[in-house]
Parts: sequence; structure tokens; C-alpha cells
Amino acid sequence: MHGFYRISACVPRLKVADVRFNVEQIKQLAEEAASSASSAVLFPELAVTGYSCADLFHNSALLDEAERGIAELAASLPENTIHAVGCPVRFRGRLFNAAVILQNGAVLGVVPKLNLPNYREFYEKRYFSSGKGLRGEVFRFAGFDSVPFGEDLIFDVSPEFRIGIEICEDMWVVIPPSSRLALNGANLILNLSASNELVGKADYRRELVRGQSARCVAAYAYVSAGVHESTTDTVCGGHAVIAENGSVLLDSDRFFRDGRCVSADVDLRRICAARLSDSPYANSVEMESPSACRMIPASPVPEPADLRRTVEPHPFVPADEADRDRRCREIFSIQSAGLARRVEHTAARKLVIGISGGLDSTLALLVCVETMKLLNRPPEDVIAVTMPGFGTTGRTYNNAVGLCRLLGTELREISIRDACLEHFRNIGHDPETHDVVYENSQARERTQILLDIANKEAAIAVGTGDLSESAMGWCTYNGDHISMYSVNCSVPKTLIRFLITWIGEHSSDEVRAILQDIIDTPVSPELLPAAKDGSIRQKTEDIIGPYEVHDFFLYHFLKYGAAPEKMLFLAEHAFAGTHSPDRLRIWLKTFLRRFFSQQFKRSCMPDGPKVGTISLSPRGDWRMPSDASSALWFESLEENS
Repeated sequence: MHGFYRISACVPRLKVADVRFNVEQIKQLAEEAASSASSAVLFPELAVTGYSCADLFHNSALLDEAERGIAELAASLPENTIHAVGCPVRFRGRLFNAAVILQNGAVLGVVPKLNLPNYREFYEKRYFSSGKGLRGEVFRFAGFDSVPFGEDLIFDVSPEFRIGIEICEDMWVVIPPSSRLALNGANLILNLSASNELVGKADYRRELVRGQSARCVAAYAYVSAGVHESTTDTVCGGHAVIAENGSVLLDSDRFFRDGRCVSADVDLRRICAARLSDSPYANSVEMESPSACRMIPASPVPEPADLRRTVEPHPFVPADEADRDRRCREIFSIQSAGLARRVEHTAARKLVIGISGGLDSTLALLVCVETMKLLNRPPEDVIAVTMPGFGTTGRTYNNAVGLCRLLGTELREISIRDACLEHFRNIGHDPETHDVVYENSQARERTQILLDIANKEAAIAVGTGDLSESAMGWCTYNGDHISMYSVNCSVPKTLIRFLITWIGEHSSDEVRAILQDIIDTPVSPELLPAAKDGSIRQKTEDIIGPYEVHDFFLYHFLKYGAAPEKMLFLAEHAFAGTHSPDRLRIWLKTFLRRFFSQQFKRSCMPDGPKVGTISLSPRGDWRMPSDASSALWFESLEENS
């Protein structure tokens, strides 16, 4: 289902050294996982016997029963799903702490633990051997001939689903085995663990999982033994963590006393796309020259029919308030630092900015004022120009003027009406015809004024357009499309509202009130005459669709190369109850049409700072022919309608 696979982490009830009891508990949870269409299920380290058997691991009765237990599990576990079960395994006269991989009545392979902890409360070298260096091996195990054994196994379900295994301590070492497995193509790492609980250890463990998923550009699923391991000296808590490329999808409760199965849906197609588009992964493969792994064929796995995963409707905006506060502070600092450097480099005497009372020009104005603070210069060195036109309303005009006065900038007012009417006469355009000529001539007149003032004042004309407008081409070529430095160029519209709100929270009551009204004002270029009651008639989102939806499409299209049908699928989940599937499909077509047709504007966009992972700068993140065809994307969307 669009590359989503359900991964389940199971913590069964356990009796130490009671293999039959443990096998029954494993089977019960495996059935529960199968009922939710799990693709892969992992159980804790040494789940068949219990991790804390100690010297009982030297007893053949326990080891024989454990091998019989694996044979029983192979014969009885649900079909198609891949199961990873921890078990002690004998191989060529040595005993290994191993993960046994089972599917469709067979043992696909056995992966031994490489890094055996032997410090403080851990004594694994007393019982087990390391699997380091064991590669290309096969053996007879649990009634199956020629079972692959070694550290070099990757279980190959499909090109987008390849499983690598590591066991507990393997994750804690300087160079985890999962790094090598990832370089060989594994994009889902399963970690079977029996990590005990200590104060603060769960937080550190969670960060290890999250961090390793990011370094490997992979999904990483971890599960630890539960509270029924021996508590002679330590206690296990049954911690489960599932992360995807640096984001934690699941962080389970601990210390529950029943058997527990938890799951999360990982997007392995997104992982594959990230590896293709982000060069650090490819560079690492080239630089490290990892030893080859054996690809062990596996059968197709179940795929979930539903999606058990939160799809954030505003992917550019952190959902957590504290994270959002940090993000806003950092973005504002990047914008201001970038502009300050440009002022220093050009020895500009002033900054010139057009002020409309809208979101974009407001944020850019605030950046200009902050820049002057950084340079120990007065706010009067910012020349704010309001340029009323045919569509300017009292609300936006008053907000623009009031904000400039409160911030202490120089304020100039230059009407563009007469100049535009003269231009219409020169080109023979009827001013009653409110078409693209009528609109764009106003935008170009405003830009001409700003650039000319900048020349006159030895200043920089600061652009106000944002990332969303660049993506949609919702700007006038050689009008608001052009500036000498564009501070909002990689800030999406959905995030600008939060940035202005954040700045307002750190401003005076008077400034905060104006900023809030600007946020509440409909987005509009105000290029068409206002309604009879003086309100804004030309509302951008009524024309092209909501910016929150287009920002959503932009994020998934650029960040992960999502196909149109997947973008629509994700949008339907993100905006369920807010926007109908039919409207989302219409807006997706609008996004694709405009994104492809308006590339020529992005190909010559001005300099500006990159603030997030997505930018459309032709010198940085995005290079695309201006005449690229969108036919493939529309065909894909229609075929899956």
C-alpha cells in the first residue's frame, strides 16, 4: 500500500527456561499481529528460553527443547508474515545468542549476535560466542537443511523491503552492524533485545534507535524483554521503539505485566526515495566498500489495508509547541543573518521593502528591522514603501502603515494608480478589463518603484515572496518575482503565519494586535478592485486552493519524490474531515499544472537564505528544465483514480 508496511513488536509473557510456555505465548502474539496484517514481527532477545537462564544455557536439555520450539514455531506461525525470534543456537560446537527468521513454515536464516556485553551486570561471554566473521555459512537446524547462518544475511522481500538484523548490544557499539547492513541495502533493521531498565536508560535507548534510523536512512524497530525475565539483580521493562529516518513513530509503555503487541506503519518507499535523493547514503556506500551480504529470498508479506500512522497536515510546521518555538527562532535568525551579511558585503546604506499589510511583506519587514538591530543600526534605515493600487483595502493599508510606525521605520507612500493608468493608455489596454495585464502591470510598477528607490538610496530592495508562491508560480514575472535579496524564499506560507505569531509573542501589545489582524486577513495580492463594502474580493486560496494543501503536496513531492497517487492518498488521511477527496484531487492537479508550467520563474529567482530542508533555488536544491512535461504525473493520477 504505497510502500507502507506494518511492523509489530511483541513482548510475550515468559517463564525463564520454560520453552513450551514461551512458545505458546509467542504464537498467541503472532496471531494477534497477523490479524492486523503485520508485515514483520519481532520478539525479544532469547524469547524462546528467556534471556536470564544464565548457566542453564550450558544444559543440553534446554538447548534441545529450544530447537524443538523453533521447529514448532516454524510450523505454526501465521503465513506470509516474517517473524524474528530470539533463541540460543548451537553451531559447530559453539553456542550463539541468535535471531531466527521464520516465514511460511521455514527457517529463512539465523543471525548471531556480534557484540557480547561482558561488563557490570552482563556476562554473555560466559555462555555465548560472537558471530563476528561468520559469513557464507549454512547448517542443519530445527529439522531444516542448509539454513543460512552468519552476520552477512539480509532478508529480501522486494527491492523496497529488505530486512537486516542486529541484537541488543550490537546497537550500542561505535559502529553497529546495522550500518553495514544498511550500506548493503537493508532498509528495515530489527533489533531483538533484553536491555534491562535503569534510571534514564529508556531515554538513551530511544535516542539510539532514533539516531541509528537517521544514520542508516532506514526504519528501525526495537523490542526488549518484559518484566517476567528473572529479577534476581535486574528488571526488564518490555520497551518497544520504532523509528523511521530520524523520526520516532512508536515509543511504547513499559512495565506492563500482560503479553503485549504494538505496531507502527513504516514507509519504506519513502526510505528508498530518500536514499536516492540524498547523497550522504550513496557517498557512504562508495567510501566504505562494505563486505557483500547474502540476499536471502523471502516471500511477499502482508500489507495493511488501513494506515495506522499520523500524517501531519502541516509537515513544515512542528506539531509540538516547544519545537515550533525553537523552529521559529532559528528561521528568523537565519533570515536576519543572511540579510545582514548581504548588507555588509554590498555596504548598503538602507533597506527598501514594499509593504502591503499581507503575511509575506510583514515577515520580511520584521526581518529587515531585526537585521538593523544585528548591525547596530536604527530602524529608520529601513525604508518601508506602501503603494496603494486599484485593489488596496483600508484594512491592509492601515495595518501596513500602523506596523511601520510602531517599528520606527521610515515610511513612504507612493500611489501606483496614475502610473498604471498611463501605462494602460500607452499599451492600449482598457482599464475596465480586469485581466492578467491589469493585474501584472501593478506588480511590475511596484517593483520598478522599489528598485529605483534602492538605486537612489544605495540600498537593497528586499523581496517578500515565499516558497509556496515560488512553487505555484503565484508571482508576477519581473514584478514581485524580482528583488535584490529575497528573505522569505524558502519559507512556506503555512509556516509564515506561525513565524509572525511567534514574533508577536515577543513584541509589544500594539505590535502584537496588528500582527494578529494581518494573520487573520485573507491572502490576496489585492490587484482587483475591492468589493462594494470595501472588503477584499480577490482571495488567492479561492482561486488556486488552500496553501496548506499545496504546501503538503510540495513537501511530499520534493522531499520524498512521492508519486501523485501517493500524495493524494496521504492528503486524504491528513485532511480527513477538513477537505473532501474530490477537492484534494482537483487541487493536486492545480499544483502539478502550475509547478511544471512555472519553473521558468524559479530558474531566475534572486538570492535568498535556505532555512529548511526544502528550497527551490536553481543554484541550490532544485534544478528542473523549464519545459519539462507533466504528462507522466497526470497520467499516473488518472490511472489510479
